[in-house]
Formats: sequence, structure tokens, C-alpha cells
Amino acid sequence: MTKGALIRTFLLAGIAGWCQPGRAAEPADPVAEAEAAPGGDDIVITGVRQAYRGDFQLREIPQSIDVIDGTTLERNNILRLTDALDLDASVARQNTLGGLWDAFAVRGFAGDENLPSGFLVNGFNGGRGFGGQRDAAGIERVEVLKGPAAALFGRGEPGGTINLVTKQAQIGETFGTVSLQAGSFDRWRSDADVNLAVAGPVSVRLIGYAERSDSFRQFIRTHRWGFLPSVGVRLGERTRLTYDLEKTRVAVPFDRGIVVLNGDFNTVPRTRYLGEPGDGDHVARATGHQLRLQHDFSDAWSLSLGASYRETLLTGTSSDPELVASRQKLFRDGRSLSRQRRSRLYDSDHFVLRAELAGRFDTGALTHRMLIGTDHDQFNNYQDFRRFRPPGLSSNPSDRAGYVLDILNPAYGRFPAPVPAPQNDRLDVQRATGGYVQDQITLSDRLQLRVGARYDSFLLRTDNRITGILSSRKADRLSPQVGAVYELGDAVSLYATYGEGFRANIGTDVSGAIFDPETSKSVEGGAKLSLLGGALTGTVAVFQMDKANVLASDTANPGFSVAIGRARSRGVEVDLGGTLPGDVDVRLSYAYVDAQARSTVLDPNFSFQIRPGDPLINIPDHTLNLMASKRFMLGERGVVLGANAQYVGKRAGETGTDFTLPSHTLVRLFTQVELVKDTELFAEISNLFDEHWYANSYSTLWVQPGTPRSASVGLRSRF
Repeated sequence: MTKGALIRTFLLAGIAGWCQPGRAAEPADPVAEAEAAPGGDDIVITGVRQAYRGDFQLREIPQSIDVIDGTTLERNNILRLTDALDLDASVARQNTLGGLWDAFAVRGFAGDENLPSGFLVNGFNGGRGFGGQRDAAGIERVEVLKGPAAALFGRGEPGGTINLVTKQAQIGETFGTVSLQAGSFDRWRSDADVNLAVAGPVSVRLIGYAERSDSFRQFIRTHRWGFLPSVGVRLGERTRLTYDLEKTRVAVPFDRGIVVLNGDFNTVPRTRYLGEPGDGDHVARATGHQLRLQHDFSDAWSLSLGASYRETLLTGTSSDPELVASRQKLFRDGRSLSRQRRSRLYDSDHFVLRAELAGRFDTGALTHRMLIGTDHDQFNNYQDFRRFRPPGLSSNPSDRAGYVLDILNPAYGRFPAPVPAPQNDRLDVQRATGGYVQDQITLSDRLQLRVGARYDSFLLRTDNRITGILSSRKADRLSPQVGAVYELGDAVSLYATYGEGFRANIGTDVSGAIFDPETSKSVEGGAKLSLLGGALTGTVAVFQMDKANVLASDTANPGFSVAIGRARSRGVEVDLGGTLPGDVDVRLSYAYVDAQARSTVLDPNFSFQIRPGDPLINIPDHTLNLMASKRFMLGERGVVLGANAQYVGKRAGETGTDFTLPSHTLVRLFTQVELVKDTELFAEISNLFDEHWYANSYSTLWVQPGTPRSASVGLRSRF
């Protein structure tokens, strides 16, 4: 561990030692606390309401929602958002830019390949930018909000939206957790989460982590740290102010993975690095601020106001396999990999304002629960991208000219590193303003109707500083939503919903033309279940989504896009969670997804023909995640034992070809053992049977192998 990492580790661990003795109980879910507060003049805000949710139980919402809570994350020792999303079968991994950003598809649709996948943080658009993969530290729970909800969330993918609910300062309480763990591939990590009742109505929650890890991949070493404090101020019994800070840094070499020739996944060992160690690290930084004000006028009406600002920066140089066959010597001799050399400076800032009024009122015999909101965001995205590219094979270039690496016997640093030339120097500015209204009307004891609409207006301006082309475009759209919930009985509620979506396609094609916005239509129906007296709850859903004006990356011109037409996704989902007889906690998530192109188009990346019915890349047809755990006493010591199994079906690994990634099954075992009061030993083994698996792919030359069997063990102390 480096000197800087050691200092951060001891500082984080030392926070606990400065706190007052005595342990307060861990706070309950903050949304539940706020919703359970008594009405009338006695109402007291004890937690933070979440945006877009309103005063609803999950079974009343005509939408599939899966919640991955903090206990599940902790027991599985999940450290990254990517791994947390594996617990929901509707979410599939996508190309992560060499491991430097989060990329996922919900119900088969992934969004813009040139940007990280968007997600919400406490209801604010927060996933854009280049701050590295999101760490699980500071996450209270992950909400997977599926289906046609664009009339509320706006500007997102029709498959669904991920909302991260962060750990908030709990006013008037002092408690904390400190942990230290070690794992396979020389991984060391420390975490601290300490809530301090500072004075009267003010509390501070200090969350931090520091991690250093090698990898099963050669030359890959990761250093990451983060500081995620939260300050809560009760301005009155009905009013709360919350401020959150995000300060993170990740340093890791860029890694495109392995190559697969002629369908042979053993072309090279899964450990082999095909870049250049001398390129050094890519560094991703993020600094974010959120300020939220919540005021409850009464038990029926509340107002939420907030602002968010986030800056990110990604810099680094890499050596990546050339993808175009006419420039790739590997396709001729099976061992000489022609490579590009790339440099990146991606700088972004994202500003969001939002307000939401939630209330309940009656008109005659009808009860209305209404949300009225507005939001505005501006995303500035600057990309300075430079590239050296090997010459065409028709000129019979030397290995030096092609920046060749022998994949069977690599000699790193064999040739002087080529100097990348400017390829893209561009600033994209997107301004978007939206407003929404939703009314859920209780028509009878069993039937509720939801109607809503969202209006969006956006301006996109692109300044290409190489070509001198300045492009701009404005557009607006009204996106309606309608749904209904019918309660058959205490155990089953049926629901159906329809919605339309709208999202601006940021960026341009290589000529500077701005694309038409992406539009979608979605329909979903299903049943909400409450079994075993409410001990086991879940959702069964069927869905179909159609999307137009879909874009893909332009491989010939990185940083630019091309239009590939229409796409459709449809499928079936089952999500269940709760406690079985015998006090066995379970989670089950299954999804069948048929995501395919619906247009005939020439693939811009590799000049392959895309036809209607061709599967979308990295989307498995079947996915299943099953977890079970049990807590029991061993003498006077509490023990938790559990297991998690994930099956991911085969999926397309390249657009327009028959190259597929094989299916895989991963098994994780985990345990927690109380050593003494408030101190526990925890451990987990991932990929128990050492399966050779592949997380995602972009082409046969960019295939990301998954981590082999690994383990970790640690100590956690609470107070």
C-alpha cells in the first residue's frame, strides 16, 4: 500500500476513535421514516423523501421496481455499482471503456455508447461524466425503476432508470461502522461510516474509503479513494436541509481485455494484457455537490427543492487493438496484433435544479395523490481525443509501423510509442428543461388510475474545434403516461401501464450534423405479489418497448456517432424477495429479454449488415440471480451464512456477426460471524467454481474476461 493510501486508511479508521462511546441503533429506511411520521401539527421530519416517488407503497405503483438494500450489499461484500446491478436480472453489463465507467442496459436498451450509462443519485441526474466506476460506499440502497416512466423521470432510457439512494446524515444520532479487509490479488481496503450528532438540529455523516488492488490481469493495479460526507440540518419540525459531497479518484491502466480468433476463447490466456504497461494509468476524478431542502406543509402536502453540481475529469493514454480488418495483421498470421495508440482528456460538468410538490386531496369520493415537478439541467462535455492508427495492410507495413504486439510472446516496449494526432476536439453543451405532472386517483377500494405527462425542451450545441463547425439544435416533446392498478386481494394486485419517452442524442456525426432525438413507446403489464402474509413480495411483469433514432459509435471516427435506426425489446421478468419459513432470507430475479434491431442498415463499425431480428450486443436472452441467507446463533455468537448464484445466457459479442459470448454461472458464498459484541468477521468467495466467463464485448478483439475465483476476509466494528 502506498504512503498516501496508508495515511487515508488510518485517517478513516481513526474517525471512529474520536466519536462518543455507546452505540445507537442503525436508522431505519429514511423514506419509510418520513412516510411513517404522524400527521397534523405533530409531524416531524426524520428522514429524506425521494424524488418522483410520492406517498405510495410499492404494490400501488403501476411499474416494476426492484430494491437492492444496504444489507444485501454488505452481506455480499459488494464494492462496485456494476456488481450490485448483477443482482437484478433485467440489467446487463455493457462496454465499460476499459473499466473506466459504468455501462449497463436495462431491459435490453443501453443508451449512448460514447458516454457512461446515466443514473439518478437521490433523484438527480448524476451518472453522466467520467468519474470512474461508482463505488458502493455511501449507497443506502439501489432502486431499479423499470418500465415506461419517462413521463416522470424524463430524458432516460425506456428500459428503466437506476436511482442510487445515498446514506444521509441522521439528525440527533451517533453511530458508526469501520472495516478493514484483504482479498485476492493483493487487495486491501478500508471503509468508515460515522454519523455524529454535532449540536442540536445538526448532524454530520462522514463516509470514506481507500482501496489498493492488483488484478488477475497482468500489469493492472487499481488505486481508488473517496470521501462522501453528508450534513443534515433540521430547520424546524417540518423542514430539513441536506448537503452531500462527493470527492473520488480512481487510477488504473486502460484495459481492452483479450482477443478471440475463430471463436477460440483460449486464443490467449485470460490474464494476458495486450496494451502497453508504459502507458501508465488513466486517472478519473469526480467532485460533486447536492443541496436539498424538504418541507412538509402538513401530513398531506410536501415540497422538495434541490440543486446538484458535478465535475469530472478523465485523462490517460492507451494502446488498443485496431478493429478494422484491412489494418489488422492479426487476421493474417494469428499472432501479430496491430494497435492504435490513443490519448484522452474528457472533461465534463453537470448542473441540475429540480423542484417537486407532492400532495393528497379529495374530490368527492375520489382521492388524488399528485406530483407536480420541474427540473433543469446543463451538461457540458468536452473531449480532446487523439489517435495514432496503423496503416493499411495493402502497403505491407513493418511491425514498427503497425505498432504490433506478438500476442503469443509479447515483448512490451519493443517499439517507440507513436504520438497520437488530434482526432476530436469538441465541446458539447446540452441544456434541457422539463416539467411533469402525475395524478394517481383512487377510484374504489380496489382500483387506482394513474395519469401523467412530461414536457421536455432541449438545446444542443456542438463546437468542433478541429473542423470549425458549430452545430446547434432545439427540440421539444410531450411524453404521456397512463397506468392502472387493480387489487384482486391481499396477495395479488394487477397493473398495466403505457408510456412514451424522449431523449436528446448528444454529439454529432463526423460531418457535424446533430441527430434527431431518440423516442420510445413502452407498454408493461403484470402482477404485484404479497405472499406468506407479506413476508415474501415481488413482481411478475411482461413488457415491450420500441425505440427510434438509435445511435452507435462510429469506429472509424471515435467520439462520433452514426444512426442505426430502430430497435425493439420485449420480455418477461420475475422479482421476488423476503423471508421464507425457517427465517431464510431470499432474493430471486429472473428475466427473459428479446432485444433486437428492427431496421436494415450497414453497420458503421465493421461494415456488416444489420437486419431486423439481429440481437443487440451484450444482451443475454435468459438471466437468473438467486440468493439465500440465514442468520442464526452459534452459542452466544450471531452467524450469517449465505450463497448467491447468477446465470447469464449467451449473448451477441459483436454487432452484425454471429460472434457470441458463452453463457456462464457464477456462485458466491458469504458469511458474517460475531467475534465479540459489535465486532464481526466477514468473508466471501466469488466465482466459487472458477468459471471462465466474459463480462462484455465490443468485438472479437475487445473482449473483457471476468474475474476468476477470488476471496476476501475482513473485520467490521460497529458502535
